[in-house]
Amino acid sequence: MELTDRQWQLFDFVKQMHGSQKRKYSGQPYYTHLLSVADRVSAYPQTGCEIEIALCHDLIEDTECSLATLSSLLMSLGYDIAEDTQILAGVDDLTDKYTTVKYPKLNRKQRKQMEAARIILSRPIAQTVKYADIIDNIQSIIANDPSFAKVYLAEIDQYIWRIDKGNPALYAECCRLFTAAYESLQRKRHV
Repeated sequence: MELTDRQWQLFDFVKQMHGSQKRKYSGQPYYTHLLSVADRVSAYPQTGCEIEIALCHDLIEDTECSLATLSSLLMSLGYDIAEDTQILAGVDDLTDKYTTVKYPKLNRKQRKQMEAARIILSRPIAQTVKYADIIDNIQSIIANDPSFAKVYLAEIDQYIWRIDKGNPALYAECCRLFTAAYESLQRKRHV
């Protein structure tokens, strides 16, 4: 994947904000997930700022960064108002709203059901990035925590068939991988 200078500067900021965070299932630095999602998105025709949204998709959810701070950075890096608006909207669409902190009385299943209903309404550009995020997460979780994979796949199954407004080729890849992983786990349950 080739990044522009401003995309590298954005990535450096995102990497700094995520600090020493690690991926839950692999122990790799968290930024490797962000690069993987951006790389997957970059392999498909783009309609806007998918790479930037991919790099930032967990920024608001997992760091102290706000949308206002991200906007200031984007403007300082030379993004115009339309790009800034598109990136912020995509990142906001991909930021979990039903968190344990905000909804402590809801269990994970309830929160994920609410997230599923919300993500179905997300913008096509955010759905495109979500496909790449799902693919990277499935691969990591299946490889590193097969028992949690059942939970994760059940959560994805709540909405994957209804987020079909993004890049059609990437969506098809996401659905193929999801189906293969789901069927594989089902076969293992029956063995």
